[in-house]
Amino acid sequence: MGTRPALWLLVWVALSFAASLPGAFFAPGEWYGTLNKPPWNPPDWVFAPVWTVLYLLMGIAAWLVWSDKGWTWALVLFLVQLALNAAWTWLFFGLQRPGLALFEICLLWLAIFATLIAFWRIRPLAGALLFPYLAWVAFALLLNAELWRRNPLA
Repeated sequence: MGTRPALWLLVWVALSFAASLPGAFFAPGEWYGTLNKPPWNPPDWVFAPVWTVLYLLMGIAAWLVWSDKGWTWALVLFLVQLALNAAWTWLFFGLQRPGLALFEICLLWLAIFATLIAFWRIRPLAGALLFPYLAWVAFALLLNAELWRRNPLA
Protein backbone atom coordinates (compact mmCIF):
# COMPACT_ATOMS: atom_id res chain seq x y z
CA MET A 1 0.00 0.00 0.00
CA GLY A 2 1.43 3.35 -1.06
CA THR A 3 1.54 6.53 0.97
CA ARG A 4 -1.61 8.01 -0.54
CA PRO A 5 -4.05 5.26 0.46
CA ALA A 6 -2.54 5.19 3.96
CA LEU A 7 -2.89 8.97 4.22
CA TRP A 8 -6.55 8.81 3.17
CA LEU A 9 -7.15 6.07 5.70
CA LEU A 10 -5.79 8.36 8.41
CA VAL A 11 -7.98 11.23 7.15
CA TRP A 12 -11.17 9.15 7.31
CA VAL A 13 -10.31 7.70 10.71
CA ALA A 14 -9.44 11.16 12.08
CA LEU A 15 -12.67 12.57 10.67
CA SER A 16 -14.61 9.81 12.39
CA PHE A 17 -12.88 10.47 15.71
CA ALA A 18 -13.66 14.19 15.29
CA ALA A 19 -17.28 13.35 16.11
CA SER A 20 -16.10 12.69 19.66
CA LEU A 21 -14.83 16.26 20.13
CA PRO A 22 -18.06 17.59 21.68
CA GLY A 23 -17.38 15.14 24.52
CA ALA A 24 -14.39 17.30 25.48
CA PHE A 25 -16.73 20.26 26.00
CA PHE A 26 -19.84 18.47 27.26
CA ALA A 27 -18.72 15.66 29.55
CA PRO A 28 -21.30 13.65 31.53
CA GLY A 29 -20.45 15.50 34.73
CA GLU A 30 -22.48 15.94 37.88
CA TRP A 31 -25.86 16.21 36.15
CA TYR A 32 -25.51 12.77 34.57
CA GLY A 33 -24.46 11.34 37.92
CA THR A 34 -27.74 12.46 39.48
CA LEU A 35 -29.95 10.74 36.88
CA ASN A 36 -31.98 7.69 37.84
CA LYS A 37 -30.35 5.05 35.63
CA PRO A 38 -31.59 1.53 34.89
CA PRO A 39 -29.58 -1.40 36.23
CA TRP A 40 -28.50 -2.27 32.68
CA ASN A 41 -26.81 1.11 32.21
CA PRO A 42 -23.15 0.30 31.37
CA PRO A 43 -20.47 1.49 33.78
CA ASP A 44 -18.78 4.72 32.71
CA TRP A 45 -15.48 2.99 31.85
CA VAL A 46 -17.17 1.02 29.02
CA PHE A 47 -17.92 4.00 26.81
CA ALA A 48 -14.38 5.09 25.88
CA PRO A 49 -13.15 1.70 24.62
CA VAL A 50 -16.42 0.98 22.81
CA TRP A 51 -16.44 4.32 21.03
CA THR A 52 -12.73 4.01 20.19
CA VAL A 53 -13.42 0.77 18.33
CA LEU A 54 -16.57 2.14 16.69
CA TYR A 55 -14.90 5.33 15.42
CA LEU A 56 -12.02 3.26 14.06
CA LEU A 57 -14.41 0.90 12.23
CA MET A 58 -16.39 3.87 10.89
CA GLY A 59 -13.25 5.47 9.52
CA ILE A 60 -12.09 2.26 7.86
CA ALA A 61 -15.54 1.75 6.34
CA ALA A 62 -15.59 5.28 4.90
CA TRP A 63 -12.07 4.81 3.54
CA LEU A 64 -13.07 1.57 1.81
CA VAL A 65 -15.93 3.37 0.08
CA TRP A 66 -13.66 6.31 -0.76
CA SER A 67 -11.08 3.91 -2.18
CA ASP A 68 -13.66 2.26 -4.43
CA LYS A 69 -15.78 5.22 -5.56
CA GLY A 70 -14.22 8.50 -4.47
CA TRP A 71 -16.80 11.10 -3.48
CA THR A 72 -20.24 9.55 -3.60
CA TRP A 73 -23.65 10.15 -2.04
CA ALA A 74 -22.84 7.30 0.38
CA LEU A 75 -20.07 9.42 1.88
CA VAL A 76 -22.45 12.37 2.13
CA LEU A 77 -24.73 10.11 4.19
CA PHE A 78 -21.69 9.15 6.25
CA LEU A 79 -20.95 12.82 6.99
CA VAL A 80 -24.59 13.46 7.91
CA GLN A 81 -24.63 10.62 10.42
CA LEU A 82 -21.27 11.80 11.75
CA ALA A 83 -22.73 15.28 12.38
CA LEU A 84 -25.74 13.71 14.10
CA ASN A 85 -23.38 11.61 16.20
CA ALA A 86 -21.56 14.73 17.39
CA ALA A 87 -24.81 16.64 17.98
CA TRP A 88 -26.20 14.02 20.36
CA THR A 89 -23.48 14.76 22.94
CA TRP A 90 -24.31 18.45 22.86
CA LEU A 91 -28.06 17.81 23.18
CA PHE A 92 -27.83 15.23 25.95
CA PHE A 93 -24.89 16.41 28.04
CA GLY A 94 -24.56 20.04 26.95
CA LEU A 95 -28.20 21.10 26.97
CA GLN A 96 -29.17 18.30 29.38
CA ARG A 97 -32.24 17.53 27.27
CA PRO A 98 -32.74 13.74 27.18
CA GLY A 99 -36.07 14.09 25.34
CA LEU A 100 -34.56 16.15 22.54
CA ALA A 101 -31.55 13.83 22.45
CA LEU A 102 -33.92 10.86 22.15
CA PHE A 103 -35.55 12.37 19.07
CA GLU A 104 -32.12 13.11 17.61
CA ILE A 105 -30.73 9.63 18.29
CA CYS A 106 -33.68 8.17 16.37
CA LEU A 107 -32.58 10.28 13.39
CA LEU A 108 -29.00 9.15 13.99
CA TRP A 109 -30.00 5.47 13.93
CA LEU A 110 -31.89 5.98 10.66
CA ALA A 111 -28.90 7.82 9.16
CA ILE A 112 -26.52 5.03 10.21
CA PHE A 113 -28.87 2.42 8.75
CA ALA A 114 -29.05 4.34 5.45
CA THR A 115 -25.26 4.72 5.42
CA LEU A 116 -24.77 1.02 6.13
CA ILE A 117 -27.03 0.08 3.19
CA ALA A 118 -25.31 2.58 0.89
CA PHE A 119 -21.86 1.36 1.93
CA TRP A 120 -22.93 -2.29 1.56
CA ARG A 121 -24.00 -1.67 -2.03
CA ILE A 122 -20.59 -0.21 -2.87
CA ARG A 123 -18.47 -2.57 -0.80
CA PRO A 124 -20.09 -5.15 1.48
CA LEU A 125 -17.19 -5.12 3.93
CA ALA A 126 -17.65 -1.37 4.43
CA GLY A 127 -21.30 -1.92 5.26
CA ALA A 128 -20.50 -4.83 7.57
CA LEU A 129 -18.05 -2.66 9.51
CA LEU A 130 -20.98 -0.39 10.46
CA PHE A 131 -23.08 -3.18 12.03
CA PRO A 132 -21.47 -2.82 15.51
CA TYR A 133 -22.07 0.95 15.36
CA LEU A 134 -25.72 0.45 14.40
CA ALA A 135 -26.16 -2.06 17.23
CA TRP A 136 -24.50 0.19 19.81
CA VAL A 137 -26.62 3.18 18.79
CA ALA A 138 -29.74 0.98 18.97
CA PHE A 139 -28.74 0.11 22.54
CA ALA A 140 -28.00 3.79 23.27
CA LEU A 141 -31.42 4.72 21.87
CA LEU A 142 -33.12 2.30 24.27
CA LEU A 143 -31.00 3.58 27.14
CA ASN A 144 -31.76 7.20 26.21
CA ALA A 145 -35.49 6.39 26.15
CA GLU A 146 -35.29 4.73 29.56
CA LEU A 147 -33.32 7.64 31.02
CA TRP A 148 -35.92 10.06 29.72
CA ARG A 149 -38.73 7.92 31.14
CA ARG A 150 -37.03 7.69 34.55
CA ASN A 151 -36.06 11.38 34.62
CA PRO A 152 -38.96 13.27 32.98
CA LEU A 153 -37.91 16.64 34.36
CA ALA A 154 -34.25 16.23 33.40
